[in-house]
Amino acid sequence: MKMNVCREITLPDPVRVELYRRTPELGPRLLFFSGGSALRGVSRELIRYTHNSCHIMTAVDSGGSSATLRQAFSMPSIGDIRARLMDLADQSVQGNPEMYRLFAYRFPKEAGQEMLLAELKGMIGGRHRLVSAIPDPLRKIVRHHLKIFLSRMPENFDLRGASIGNLVLTAGYLDNGRHLDPVIFLFSKLVEARGTVRPVLNRYLHLGAMLADGQVVVGQHLLTGKEVPPLDKKIAHLFLTMTTSPTSRGEVWPRVRDKLPELILSAQLICYPMGSFYSSLIASLLPEGVTEAIQKNVCPKVYIPSMGRDPEAVGLSLMDQIETLLRYLKKNNPGIPTRQVLNCVLVDSKNGIYSGEVDEERLMELDIQLIDCPLVSEESAPYCEPGLLVPLLLSLS
Repeated sequence: MKMNVCREITLPDPVRVELYRRTPELGPRLLFFSGGSALRGVSRELIRYTHNSCHIMTAVDSGGSSATLRQAFSMPSIGDIRARLMDLADQSVQGNPEMYRLFAYRFPKEAGQEMLLAELKGMIGGRHRLVSAIPDPLRKIVRHHLKIFLSRMPENFDLRGASIGNLVLTAGYLDNGRHLDPVIFLFSKLVEARGTVRPVLNRYLHLGAMLADGQVVVGQHLLTGKEVPPLDKKIAHLFLTMTTSPTSRGEVWPRVRDKLPELILSAQLICYPMGSFYSSLIASLLPEGVTEAIQKNVCPKVYIPSMGRDPEAVGLSLMDQIETLLRYLKKNNPGIPTRQVLNCVLVDSKNGIYSGEVDEERLMELDIQLIDCPLVSEESAPYCEPGLLVPLLLSLS
């Protein structure tokens, strides 16, 4: 039997938080739509309280070492997936710290290709110090995957700066019929990840945006303002495409596999967290089946706006971001009540830096509750302090 229950809660609720701290294996299923590094500290803090968090990741990164792998193998981006698994990894003596150290290792950027090839072959042979420290049979699994990668690696592949964790994930992807889920499952076990990580799609796609002046930009790295100058025009429309050509949009609306809606429906709280507004948050809502599952789940849904300057949110005030998020959440059903996709917005008006103020009257019209509470510490300023944010989310679940 299912039923809806209304209750008053204290934020944060010290009793509830302490119960979760004592039994994190029974902790709540908090689900995050996030693809980037903004949730790194939160993820590391989360595993102290719950081993059941879920992280829906985008896989359309087109910059950094992930771009090299995407171009070489026409595959989804795995860099953020690997990073999130590492953030959720058990780094205690009960976990696999030797595996963690190997997967966090990157080849030197200043080394030559011959030297890097020799180092990779040393890992495959089990002679490398990071590999030899791993106990069997885990060591054999790692060596096997690195051997697969070397056998599939194009001759002109640049190993400088490559993450070993990314190479292992890529090998597993190629060896499992170009499916990510099996290798993510294996990787999770290898590092003892205390949570679930899933890509929103298992396809080789690109992120595109139409700007307010009609210009089309294709490529996630062109939107973030990290590898190229920030956008100077507002993003009017975000989409997925199979082509990298801005002159041929080729917009697609792929549907997620059935397992992902099931994961969303199982969540006890859905969080739209801080981070790159379009390439991390909105991009994860684009595939068909995501927002439909969100609408069906009656759990609390929370938006945490980014603090500071987000290069992707040029031209958007805080209220614009809230209304833009609602537009994408309701894209398949504009008339649905707001409470089915978003219940509250979490801000720290005293210490946070936002692009404009919250219009409380407008939020009331939208049936969204404003939660204004401490989120920023002296050490974390101007960003959220995980130790303040995580107890709030646990209390809301």
